[in-house]
Amino acid sequence: MHLPASHLIAFESLFQAEHSSIVLKDAIRRAQENLLHLQSEDGYWQGELLVDSTLCSDTIQYLHWSGRHDEILQERCAEHIRARQLPDGGWNIYEGGPSEINASVKAYFALKLSGDSQADPRMKKARANILRLGGIPCMNTYAKLYLALLGQFPWKFLPTLPVELFLLPSWFPFNVYEMSSWSRAMIAPLALLNHFKPTRTLPPHLHLHELYPAGMEGTDLSLRQDPQFWTWRNFFLRCDSFLKIYDRFPIQSLRRHALTVARQWMIERMGNGSEGLAAIFPAMLNSLMALQALGTPAEDPIFQKAEQDFRGLFVETGDDFRIQPCLSPVWDTAITAISLAESGLSSSHSALQAAGRWLEKREVRFRGDWAQKISAEASGWAFEHENKYYPDTDDTMMVLMALRLIATDQPEVRNACMSRGLRWLLSFQCKDGGWAAFDRDITQTWLEDVPFADHNAILDPSCSDLTARMLELLGKIGWKKTARESNSAESALIRNAIGFLRRTQESDGSWYGRWGVNYIYGTWQVLRGLEAIGMDMQQSWIQHGRNWLESCQNPDGGWGETCASYEDPTLKGKGPSTASQTAWALMGLCACGDFTRVSILRGIQWLIRHQNPDGSWTENATTGTGFPKVFYLKYDLYRNNWPLLALATYQKGIIRLSAENFSPNL
Repeated sequence: MHLPASHLIAFESLFQAEHSSIVLKDAIRRAQENLLHLQSEDGYWQGELLVDSTLCSDTIQYLHWSGRHDEILQERCAEHIRARQLPDGGWNIYEGGPSEINASVKAYFALKLSGDSQADPRMKKARANILRLGGIPCMNTYAKLYLALLGQFPWKFLPTLPVELFLLPSWFPFNVYEMSSWSRAMIAPLALLNHFKPTRTLPPHLHLHELYPAGMEGTDLSLRQDPQFWTWRNFFLRCDSFLKIYDRFPIQSLRRHALTVARQWMIERMGNGSEGLAAIFPAMLNSLMALQALGTPAEDPIFQKAEQDFRGLFVETGDDFRIQPCLSPVWDTAITAISLAESGLSSSHSALQAAGRWLEKREVRFRGDWAQKISAEASGWAFEHENKYYPDTDDTMMVLMALRLIATDQPEVRNACMSRGLRWLLSFQCKDGGWAAFDRDITQTWLEDVPFADHNAILDPSCSDLTARMLELLGKIGWKKTARESNSAESALIRNAIGFLRRTQESDGSWYGRWGVNYIYGTWQVLRGLEAIGMDMQQSWIQHGRNWLESCQNPDGGWGETCASYEDPTLKGKGPSTASQTAWALMGLCACGDFTRVSILRGIQWLIRHQNPDGSWTENATTGTGFPKVFYLKYDLYRNNWPLLALATYQKGIIRLSAENFSPNL
C-alpha cells in the first residue's frame, strides 16, 4: 500500500508532535480514569439529562392545579425558570436556540403563579416576546390542555380525547397500539382528564388575558381546516366535531366501561417494575393529575408511588434545581462500558464486570406493549432502571455490544441473555427493512393529522441511526460478509436493512439523525454500521457520506451541529464544535478506513487539545433528541464517553496501519 505524500507528511508531523503515542495514550488514560471515578457502587453509570425550563414550568402549574402547595419546590422551580430567560424575554428549548412559544408561555404563567408581578420589567419583556410569537393561540395542543386545567384556555377549542379509544380493538385502523409508545402513555391519563375536565378557578390577577393577541373572550380559537375539502386533517376535524357532541351525551354504560379500562391500563403501567407511567416526565405528571381527577386519595399506595417516582426526577444542587425528563442508567452504562473496553480496559476489570452484572439484571423478561405486534420471547432492555412495559431497541443493541466485551464468571448466563436479546431485536425489523425504537411498523402517516398529534411524535417509524446500529451489532457478533451474501434469512435481513439505508440517504450524502443531533449523528452511525457488517467502504454512495462529514469540519478541526437543523436542513452539520459531535464525526470517518486523512488528524487534535486535566471534556450544547422540533436532551455523559470511544477507535486504526505500512522505529 502506498500513501500519498501529502498524507504521509501530515501524518508524520502531527503524529510525532501532539499525537504521538504517548500523548494519545495519556488522553485515553485520563478519560478512562474520569469515567471510572463516576461509576456507582452498584456498577452502573448515570449521567444527568438536562432539558429546557418547561418541566419546572409544568410542575408549578401542577402544584396550583392540585392544591398540594409546596412553597419550597415552587420557588426552586421559579428560580430555575428566571435563570434561563433569554435576553429577548423568551425561553428556548435547546441551548443557544431562539425563543419558543410553548416554553415561553409556560414560563411566564409559572412565574406569574409564583408571585412575579405582571408589571415586573422581565415579565413585560416576556409578554412582548410571547405576543410577537403569536401568543397562546400558537401553542400546541398539550400545552393548551394544561392551560385549560387552570381555566386559561376554553375546553371547547381543544381536540377531544375520548376514553373510548382504549376500547378499540387492535385490528381497528385507529387504536392506541398504532401510536408510538410515548404517545399512548401520555394519552391515557389525558383521556381521563378530558372526561372529567377538572378545571381549577384562579383569582383574576393570575389570568392570562394579556397573552391573547385578540383577547380570550369572543375569539374563535378552533383549529383551522385546510383550504381543500378533502384532507386527512379536515376529516379528523369533522370527526372531532362529532366527538364533541358525543362527549356531552355519551353512552353511559360504554363510557363507564371505557373509564375503567383506561384507568386500569394506566395503573398497570405505573406499578411494580416501572418508574412511573412509561418512566417519562409528561406521562408521569399526567398520571398524577388523572389519579386525582379519579378521586384517588393521597394515601393510596399507587398515588404515593406515582409521587415518589415523579420526585425521583428532581436534581438539587447548591446553586440550582433541575428536573430530568427520565433517568438514563442503562444507556449510559452500555456506552461507557463499550468505551472503556474498546480503549483497552481489560474485559475482566472489576468495573466492567460490575457493569456487566448490573446490565444482565436489567433484562426485561416481560411482555410489554410491544407484544401487541410481536410474538417473540420477552427480552430487551429499557432506558431507565425499571420500565418493564417499554424496553427499546436502541438500548438493547447497545447493551448487547457492551456485554460481548465483558468477561464473566457465568458465561452461560451472559450468553443466554445475549441470545434472547438478539432474537428479540431481530423480530423488530419493520416491513421497510429498518428498525424503530419501541415497536414495529408504527408508520401510518395519516395519523399525523389527528388534531392532538401536533407534538410531532405520534409515530415510531424506522430510522437510519437505529437501523445502522443494528447492523453494527450484527457485524460485531460475526454476521459479516458470509451472511450477507448467502441465501439465508440472515442475508435477506441484512440486505433489507442496507436497502433501507440507501433509500434514506440524502442527496448530499448525509443521513438524518432521529435520536441525536442530527445529520452528524445519523451519518456517523450509518458509516460505522456499514463498516461493521463488512461492506466495501470504497463504494461511491458510502464515500459520498464520508465526503459530507469532511465538508462539515470546522476551521478549528472539530464538528458541531445545532438542533436548528431539524427545522432548517440548510443548517445541517453547522455549529460550534462540540466534544460529542466531533467524536461521532471522527468515528464515521475512521469507519471508512483511511486513518491518515488530514480531517481525522485535525479532529483527534481538537479532542486532545480540548480535554480537561481531569480527563473530561466541557460541553454546553444540546446534542440529544427527544422529539425533533419539540423536545431535546443534553446527555451529560456524552461529552466524556463518546470522545473516549473515538480516541480508542483512532488508536486501534493507527496501530493496525503502523503495523502494515510503517517501519518499527516510527
